[in-house]
Amino acid sequence: MRDRYLGQWMRMYRELSIWKRIDAERAVHFRCFEDVASHLFCVQSADFYALPVTVNARLEFDRQFVELFIEVEPMERSRWFATVDQAITAHEEEFFSIGRDVADQEKKK
Repeated sequence: MRDRYLGQWMRMYRELSIWKRIDAERAVHFRCFEDVASHLFCVQSADFYALPVTVNARLEFDRQFVELFIEVEPMERSRWFATVDQAITAHEEEFFSIGRDVADQEKKK
């Protein structure tokens, strides 16, 4: 059984922490990975903060980040790109589209 997982054990990722200010009261923290072997990038998650920031906000986001990493192989879960900028842009476009679809559905109710 160990041999079956050896390939997964060998895959390594570098975590990249990218911050973007939304406005004077909000920011987003992109939690990205670089696949060490291929040098491709993905966004694992995006954590949104708003003032006032709670004491435990960062701890909760960190816990979720680690749990997701352990539960789902990032190479299988995410779309991968040649640059971190491309990965973040694609992530923003995807979730903007989802948000727009949810808003449209709410209007129809």
